[in-house]
Amino acid sequence: MLSERYVTGYLIEILHSRENYKPFPTIEERNKWSRMPACLKESWIDKGEGKLNYSWPTITATQYMDYSRTGNRVGYDTVSWKRRQDLASLVIAECIENQGRFIDDIVNGIWCICEETFWGIPGNGYMMKRQDPLPDVSDQIIELFSAETAALLAWTYYLLKTKLDEISIMVCERIHLEVKKRILDPYLNRTDFWWMGFNQERMLNNWNPWCNSNCLSAFLLLEDDPQRREAAVVKTMQSLDNYIQRLHLDGGCEEGPKYWVYAAGTLFDCLELLYGVSGGKIDVYQEPLIQQIGRYIYKAYIDESFYANFADSSAKVHIPAELIYRFGRRIEDARLSGLGAMVQKKKREGATDLEFSSMFRLLPALFNYTEIEHYTGESPYIRDAWFDGIQVMAAREQEGSSKGLYLAAKGGHNDESHNHNDIGQFIVYCDGSPMIIDPGVGTYTSKSFFKERYTIWTMQSAYHNLPIVNGVQQLEGKQYKATDVHYHKEDKLGSLSMNIAAAYPHSAEIKSWIRSISLHRDSYPCIEIKDSFQLKRVTDDIALILMTPHPPQIEVTGSIVLQDQDHNKVIIRYNGEMFVVSSDKKSLEDEVMREVWGDQLYRIKLKTITAMDQADCIIKISKF
Repeated sequence: MLSERYVTGYLIEILHSRENYKPFPTIEERNKWSRMPACLKESWIDKGEGKLNYSWPTITATQYMDYSRTGNRVGYDTVSWKRRQDLASLVIAECIENQGRFIDDIVNGIWCICEETFWGIPGNGYMMKRQDPLPDVSDQIIELFSAETAALLAWTYYLLKTKLDEISIMVCERIHLEVKKRILDPYLNRTDFWWMGFNQERMLNNWNPWCNSNCLSAFLLLEDDPQRREAAVVKTMQSLDNYIQRLHLDGGCEEGPKYWVYAAGTLFDCLELLYGVSGGKIDVYQEPLIQQIGRYIYKAYIDESFYANFADSSAKVHIPAELIYRFGRRIEDARLSGLGAMVQKKKREGATDLEFSSMFRLLPALFNYTEIEHYTGESPYIRDAWFDGIQVMAAREQEGSSKGLYLAAKGGHNDESHNHNDIGQFIVYCDGSPMIIDPGVGTYTSKSFFKERYTIWTMQSAYHNLPIVNGVQQLEGKQYKATDVHYHKEDKLGSLSMNIAAAYPHSAEIKSWIRSISLHRDSYPCIEIKDSFQLKRVTDDIALILMTPHPPQIEVTGSIVLQDQDHNKVIIRYNGEMFVVSSDKKSLEDEVMREVWGDQLYRIKLKTITAMDQADCIIKISKF
């Protein structure tokens, strides 16, 4: 898509030189900084003032080693990320105020970060050739957060160079030296970083555009040599092509909506960097795939901050409002831009807060804030969505509103990026409130991405809305998949059916398990889950699982009531002659999950009463 079209002998002629590349105003160019809304100025100056005379948090060797010793990656990661967020806050505060109050603290922050042995995090140290509890300073790997750090320092250099030079020319020279050694040279000289996609030993995911976007920023802002700069642009386009070619044509993100922010979102960052440095000549925004990638996020939107979450995505996603808005404007999609505008108007200046310290997202969020305030666009509440590549469907009761029932369901296979064993999984919301849910994922540890991943309960099918047959769960691997997948949509119906038998190992002794998941939009709307199964032998060890954040009210055989704090309520009806119902509480100790669901989740279990080897069973969920 990119390299075949734009890697030509004339590429260097269409790229702005470093001196002529002016994506945003620097601190000397006061017009846009001074016209920024007062609420933003106050908010970001307040952030900066909180860091005046700042004692930068210490990062120790033992904090780093805690990952190899205990599996904990929170302690080190949190301090590392805080340093970068604090530096970004100080930089923006100084650019807004322009009085020099924050410069000394900025210099201290730059110096602290440049003194770090490794700009990445312990969980990504596996990329180093020599494995040790501490990072190898001689092995300059590029991973997510080393690239993020390089971009942050490069933007700091770009925005504040003249002010920093007044303090000491060594500050900007140090930035240039460290970024060149740690990022620019390895990026040009090595092709063995798996995320680049030149050696296909690993499946590409969000790492590719995420790392590329930050490396490209560093090159465009810091690299003086035109040939090296051009070579970096070429390599970025070639690497991005490796990623783009594995994406599904439907634009679906198999990593879930949270990772769309770092997959599709950082791909958009890359495309914007290329578009800007070429004066709009590198432009692929009319490509159907790029447009579909953007549209995924509103097709997965439920209500408020809830999105249809599968894989490692949280149910609550804090999207970058301005990026969503700008992506929609680029592809001329008023729903996408409308979603971004809607989020900003709810969060106000809080919409400019970012999880990490990405200046290439923060700066346009500040400068486009007023424009977005006056934009309406179109409603992002679409009635039906289907992604045939990742086999995910979504349906709501009515177009343009979160009122009524909402259903999302998936097929796919159990070797997706950030995979959970969840073939046949579905979720149900009522009036925008979660009722039957996907738990999502907890805080990452050393188990999260390696051989012990599926010992974590959130990854297991037993904690998804799926059958357990003869005590056997689904297994991980591409061979464990949905077959005979069919999606159907009409005015009164949205449905997905599949055979999930192949998602289970032979020990489950399943011949066939046809699961049909439907939203009926008739006079009495309901969601229907129909399981038609045939087993290899008679058994009474069959259970259907339903996960919910609400204590189930089990009062009458054949029905269960779920109710949230706002009195949204659904009733679940099942065959009381076939199943006996029970529930158990899953206490949530993980802070990430508690922020979404509270103190606990509940697992409802419908267990067969009599032995059987085949049956049809139906669960109906309706608003109560």
